[in-house]
Amino acid sequence: MPHILLLLPTATYRAEAFLEAARRLNISVTIGCEQAGRWENVPSIGVLLLDFQNFKESQDRVERLMKAQPLDGIIGVEDTTTFIAASLAFVLGLPHHSPKAASAARNKLEMRTLLQTSKIRIPHFEAYSIHEDPKQIANHIQYPCVVKPLILSASCGVIRADDPESFCQAFTRVKSLLIQLGLTQKEKAAQTLLVEDFVPGTEVAVEGILTKGTLQVLALFDKPDPLDGPFFEETIYITPSRLPSEIQDQITDTLQGAAHALGLAEGPVHGELRINTSGVWVIELAGRSIGGRCSQILQFGSGMTLEELILRHTLRLEIPTFEREKQAAGVMMLPIKEQGYFQALHGQTEARNTSGITLLEVTARSGDLLVPLPEGTRYLGFLLAKGPSPDHVERSLRKAYGYLVVETTPFLDESPDMGVIRV
Repeated sequence: MPHILLLLPTATYRAEAFLEAARRLNISVTIGCEQAGRWENVPSIGVLLLDFQNFKESQDRVERLMKAQPLDGIIGVEDTTTFIAASLAFVLGLPHHSPKAASAARNKLEMRTLLQTSKIRIPHFEAYSIHEDPKQIANHIQYPCVVKPLILSASCGVIRADDPESFCQAFTRVKSLLIQLGLTQKEKAAQTLLVEDFVPGTEVAVEGILTKGTLQVLALFDKPDPLDGPFFEETIYITPSRLPSEIQDQITDTLQGAAHALGLAEGPVHGELRINTSGVWVIELAGRSIGGRCSQILQFGSGMTLEELILRHTLRLEIPTFEREKQAAGVMMLPIKEQGYFQALHGQTEARNTSGITLLEVTARSGDLLVPLPEGTRYLGFLLAKGPSPDHVERSLRKAYGYLVVETTPFLDESPDMGVIRV
C-alpha cells in the first residue's frame, strides 16, 4: 500500500477531501501537523507532530517515520506548508517542486524578481521595509498602485492606493496587520512590503499540474466580478472560461513560462493572471492547488476529484484522464461585508433550492468574529453550482446568493487592525 505524508496547517478546508481521495485509492496517510487536535481520534491515519518553522527537527522526525513505514510522496496543503514539503521531499528523494522554486512561489518579491528576469509580463514593482516612513515613499511612486505583503494569500493585506494619502494609509494598515498576526517576529519576509503598479483588466485563475516541467491545465476560471480595489475580495469562479480560444492559449503559454522562470516543475500550481490590451500579466503563481472548498467543483472523467488526481500524480499512479467533466461549474466564496460576531445566515433553504446549486456550506460558526478584507483571512462559506453553461452557473450563484442575509452583532472596536476571521 502506498504511503503519503500530508502536511496540514492548523486551519485548512482541504484535509477531508485529500483523506477521502486517499481512502478511495487505498493509500496509507500520515498527517504532519503542528497540533494533533482534530486528528487524534481519527481511525486509519497516523499523526506526526512537526514544527513547520524548524526544518532540521522535522526532517529527523520524518526520517524516523520512514524507518517504520517508507514514504512514497509528500504533499503540502496550503501556502504555509509548501516550502517545508518541498524541502523534505528533496532530502528524501521524492518527486516534488524544488525547495528553491517553492520559496519563490511563496514570496512575492522573489517571484516578481525571477519573472522580471525571464521577461514575463508583470507589473512594475518596488520593495520597501515596513520600518520606512510611507510619507517619504508616497511622492516617488506611480499611481494607482497596490500595496501587499510578501506572504499571505486570499487577498489578505492587499490594498489599492490612488494617491499619496491613500498610499500612506494602506502602507500603515498592511504593516499593522503583519504585526498583529505575529508574522514580523517569525518571518523575515514580513519585514518587507511590495508596492506594484495596478494592472487593469479581466482576471482569471488557472488550476494546473506540472510533470517534469510541462504544464497540464486542469481548469481555467473566469472571475466575472470586477477586481479593481481598494480591496480584492474574490467571489465567483466559473469554468470553462468564456474567453476566446486564442486568449486561453496565451494564458497557458504565459503560465508555462512563469512556472519555468520560478523553477516549478513537479506538482500542482495555481495561477492568477490579468488580461488587457497589452497582453497577459502574471499576478500570482503558487506551487499548490486551489484553496478553500473550490476544488469540489472540479471532477475529471467519470468522477475523479482534484485531490485524487494530485495523489495519483504524486505517487506516479495512472491518471485515466486530465479532461474535466463536460458540465460547467462554479463556486462563490461568500464575502464578509462588515465586521461583527456571526449569529446566523438566513435564506439558506431558498439558496439550496435554487436551480443548479449543488452545495451551500457555511464555514463560520456562531460567535465567530467576522472581519472583512483586507484584514480578514477567511470567507463566510461557499456556494457551489453546476449547469449546462457558464452563464447558467453564474446566474444560479447570483440568484442563490441574493437569498442570503447575514445576521451579526456589533464588534465595538471598529479599528481596522482588530481581529482576523478564522472560520
